[in-house]
This record gives sequence, C-alpha cells and structure tokens, in this order.
Amino acid sequence: MKKLNLLLFLLIAVATYAQAQEYSIKVSDTPVQMKIGETAQLEAAVVDADGNVVPDREFIFYSRNDKEITIERNTGKITALKHGEYNVTVRSPVENGKPLRTTIAVSIAPTAISRIEIGEAPANIYAGVTTPLDVRVIDEAGFERPEVVVDMSSSNTDVARMGPFFKLMAKSAGKTTVTAKVDQVMTKVELTVVENPIVTMELSADMTEGRSGDVFTLTAIAKDKDGNEVTDAPIIYSFTGESYDVSSAPSGLITQEGKFVADEPGLYVVSAVCGTAGASVTLSANNRNVSRKIDLVGRGSVGDKHTSDLWIWEGQDDRDYAVTGTWGADGKAYFWDVTDPASITRIDSVQVDARTVNDVKISEDGTVCIISREGASSRKNGIVIIDVTNPRDVSVITEFTENLTGGVHNLFIYKDHVYALSAGRKYYSINIEDPSQPKIVGEFELNTPGHSIHDVWIHDGIAYSSNWEDGVQLVDVGNGIAGGSPSNPVQFAEYAYPSGSNHAAFPYKDEKTGKFYVIMGDEEFPYGLDPTGKKPSRAAGFLHIIDFTDLENPKEVAWFKVPFAGSHNYWIEDDILYAAFYNAGVRVVDLSGELLGDLNRQGREMAWIVPEDPEGYVPNAPFTWGAQPHKGHIFYSDWNSGLWSAKLRPVLPENTKVETK
Repeated sequence: MKKLNLLLFLLIAVATYAQAQEYSIKVSDTPVQMKIGETAQLEAAVVDADGNVVPDREFIFYSRNDKEITIERNTGKITALKHGEYNVTVRSPVENGKPLRTTIAVSIAPTAISRIEIGEAPANIYAGVTTPLDVRVIDEAGFERPEVVVDMSSSNTDVARMGPFFKLMAKSAGKTTVTAKVDQVMTKVELTVVENPIVTMELSADMTEGRSGDVFTLTAIAKDKDGNEVTDAPIIYSFTGESYDVSSAPSGLITQEGKFVADEPGLYVVSAVCGTAGASVTLSANNRNVSRKIDLVGRGSVGDKHTSDLWIWEGQDDRDYAVTGTWGADGKAYFWDVTDPASITRIDSVQVDARTVNDVKISEDGTVCIISREGASSRKNGIVIIDVTNPRDVSVITEFTENLTGGVHNLFIYKDHVYALSAGRKYYSINIEDPSQPKIVGEFELNTPGHSIHDVWIHDGIAYSSNWEDGVQLVDVGNGIAGGSPSNPVQFAEYAYPSGSNHAAFPYKDEKTGKFYVIMGDEEFPYGLDPTGKKPSRAAGFLHIIDFTDLENPKEVAWFKVPFAGSHNYWIEDDILYAAFYNAGVRVVDLSGELLGDLNRQGREMAWIVPEDPEGYVPNAPFTWGAQPHKGHIFYSDWNSGLWSAKLRPVLPENTKVETK
C-alpha cells in the first residue's frame, strides 16, 4: 500500500510539474524597425520557463493591418507598405491546454516630404468670408501626411490672413500670395479677394414642425443690393436649441448642404450666414414617440453547445420552420417547427464532419437547405446540401468541397445559385439547379493587398459582400446594372470606412424618399473574446448607414450605436431594422424617412429584448447572433441559449381607450 501511495504521489507530482511548466513564444530582433519597401524575417520559437527551445513547433503570423504590411502567413516574412506603428500576432499550437500567442511591434518609418498641394480655391473669394483651403502634404512614397504641421502665411494681411486649420479669412478686395511651407518644401498660390455683393439672406425650411430624427431641408438664398440672387455664395449653416425636457440638453446635426436633424425634442433656431448677411428660422421637433412594448413569446433551448445563425421559412406544407447552426461543437444543424412561435419544437437534425456550422440558408421555394462547414477533420469543408421538402425528415443530398477546403464561413442562396465564401478570401457562384450535381460557374475576389471577406448577401441580383478593410462591394450577379451574371460577377460600387471592421451589410430603399442605403455593421472585440467560449463576452462596433443613392458618390450619413455592445447580423422589413447586438440582445429601430445623424439619440429605437438563460451554455450571458422577422414575429438566435421568438405590441390609435378590470 505504501509503494502504491508513493507511486501515486510521484505520478501526481510529475503531472503537476508538467502543468506548471510555462511555455511562451519568443521572437528575435523585436521590436522591428523598417522602411517602406523593405522586407524583414521574423524568427519565432517556443521556449519553456527556463528559456529552452521546444523543437518542431509550427507558427502562424498575421496582422489586422494587412494594407500597411504584408505577411507570409506560414513563414513570417514581412514587407513594409506604409508608415506607422503596427502589431503582428504570432500564434503556435496549444501547449498544456493554453493557446500560445504573442504580439510583435512593427515600426515603419515615413519617407521625406516631397511636395505640398493647395487645391483650387473658389473663383470668387468674398471679403468678410472665411474660406477653407484644401492643403495636402505628400511624401516621397506618395502618401498624404495630415499629421505634418504646415506653416501657412499670407503676403498681404490687409487683404487676407491665414487662420488655424487652413482657413483663409478674407478682409478686403485685393490680391495676396498664400505660402505653405514644411521645412525646405514649399508651394505658393496667388488669390484674389473681391468685394462682397451679398447684403441680404433669406432662409426657409420644407417644414417648421416635425419630430426628433426627422430631416428638415433648408433653402438659403443670398441676394445683392438689387435683389438678385448670388448663386455662388459660401453659406454657413448653424443652429442653437432649447429642449422641451429640462433633464436633457438640446442636440442635433446640421450639414453644410442644408440638412438639419434634432436629436432631442425642442425648439431650434437654424441660421444661414455669409459674411455680415444672415437669416434664421425657428423649427419645432416633437417627441418621435415610436417606442413599443415587446413580449417574449417562445424559445427552443440549446444549452449543451453554442448556436450560430438561423433562417425561418414557410415549408411546402404551409407550416413555418427554422434551421439553426452550431459553433465550435459537433457539426450539427437543428430543424424546428415554429408555426406556433409560443411552442417552438425541435423536429430533426443533421450532423456533418465539422466543428462549426456557421451559416444556414434555405432556397426560395423552401425545399433546399445549404449549411456551411468549418473545422472538418478531413480539412474538406465546403457546403452540405440538404433536402428539406419534409423538414421533419431531412436528408443530405450531397456535399460540395471543390475549391472550398479552407472553410466556408458564410453563404447565400439566390435563384438556383449558392454564393459561398472560400477561406475568407473570395466567394464562388455555384449552380444548384440540380442540387445533386452542384458546379462552380463563377467567382469574385478583390485584388487589393491582404484582402479578405466575411459575408455576402444577395438582393435583386446584387451581391453585397462585406470585406473588412475594403468595406462593402456591390457586385452585379444578375441585376443587369453592370452587365453581370452568376458566371460573370461585375463590381460597380463600393464604400469603406476607417475602422476596417465591416462584417455585414444589408440593402434598404425608402420608397417614400427614394433614398437607397446600405447598412454596414462592425464586428470588434476590444475587450477580448474567450477562446473556449465558456465565459461571458462583450463586443463593440456599430451600424453605419451609407447613402448609396448616388452610386458613384456614396457617403456615410447616419449611425446606430448601443453602448458597451457590438453589432452582428440584422434584417430590415417595412422600414424597421431588427439588429442583433451580441450582449445587448435584439434592437428594433425605426428607419422611416430620410436618415441623418445618431439614430439612437433621436429616439428611433422602438424596442429591445435580451435573451437571458440561467441554464444556457454560458448561464445568463446573452450573446445574440442574428434576428429575422417572420409573419409578425421576431425570431432570433443566441450563441449561448438557442432559438427565441418575440412580438412587438401593435401601435394603438390615438384616443384609444384601454379597458381594465
């Protein structure tokens, strides 16, 4: 017995020592100092607590700044493309149950200043008016350098002088030479100031009373002493306000194109000024009053694994069904009867070779389901095509892995074609007219350095792909706007924003205003994401509303943020946005009318609901993945708890009497 106890003690001691042994990744020659165009080789090694190298270890090198530096993923060779301070992450397989990773700082030095450009000034610079000059500093690598301080001066300060931020303050008629200088590099431009002909200003609005969030369109007319309109008048718009609610401060947004929106109910004085001439108009913004009650209706619990995406559809038998995927688990997809949203019932499932079934989609006729695969044991991921003619007895038709072995994160079905992502780089068009014989007919991939893709959504023959730093790409796959087809995808418009976090996109046209928007969503995890998926997580990022009415000049006009939460997937129906915001649940937002500014502050959020489950995979940790409206109900999937349904209460007509007992 003593010998057995001693052996047991030794075994425990050895195991304890092995678990206590600390491993880490060391990278030589860090931090890395580089010049644009140079290459550097990162040499990584796994070492134990005593600094001994652990042999035969593989490494993966990557960076979020793949437009500024390129990295060979498996070798660690870096090429410097743009100046700045960046991070490279080095990762190695798990040791003793702990993922090994480290971050390396890479500093790329800027090149010398090459030239200064001053853009063309207005034909008439009026005395008494401040005019912004377009000044750009360019270095030898061709990059703009907005951080460089430029010394600006005017040769005749009686005519005009330079103010902060490249503002030319015209004083009287005459000529002056403006000089822009950085060290020994300089440029000059001669400008002429003329007498200001404007003596009066008229201002009107398309309405004098509206609601918070409504866009007021302003019309300002500048006139000379004879009453003639001065069409090139540089008009400056501004506003002041007085809130109707003493507990809130008035706020809003006004553009120099003459658009005004109030965030808070109140009285606002909007002004238009040019030199000494000005006019104002008073506008009233009432409470938007779109808030509605939302009720939890039903749920389909999944507590033993993470749930991913969902899709709701009407089956061939006129009943309603749902399919949900699973994440980081055993490759299952679940099928549900949701005809009665208060009694969601799991009716079937399929299991495929995968760790994650990230995306699930149903064909327009409700007979074919496509699920994506990631983490297959054979590394042949691809897609799985399923017959769901009878959702209570689904069957796999076939698997398709050609060119899709790197993992399919997202996909979409549109008119007998599947658009499936491949290894986060591109998407393929796959013809499934015969679901048992799928075949690739086309593909779309960007040619930008380090490009990547996360999602693709198809509507009316246009593919909207979310490409992280490259933003949203609008591609004709059958609409005809650019002569494209599934076999010949043609890109015709795009938009990217600085954060580079574009994760999802959804098109939306307001039929009353004629405005066409694309809602672009971020996905960010600045607080970290538990790699085991067993701890509560918190996301960041928000929704960007891009006005694509002019396809050649899209611009961000509005946004929707939820404090301390981040967006994921969303849906728009009947001018209402249903957005999953991870740890903040589902947010329901009024999108009616022209959109401008901060939609949340304007009171456009109608309702919200957060799924909390004490028996969830992570108890009481909502992490909502996606939302979809269907026949008057809202269905939503949650990473930690499964499938849910809710319902917005109807808006009661004014003066409706509610009887109580």
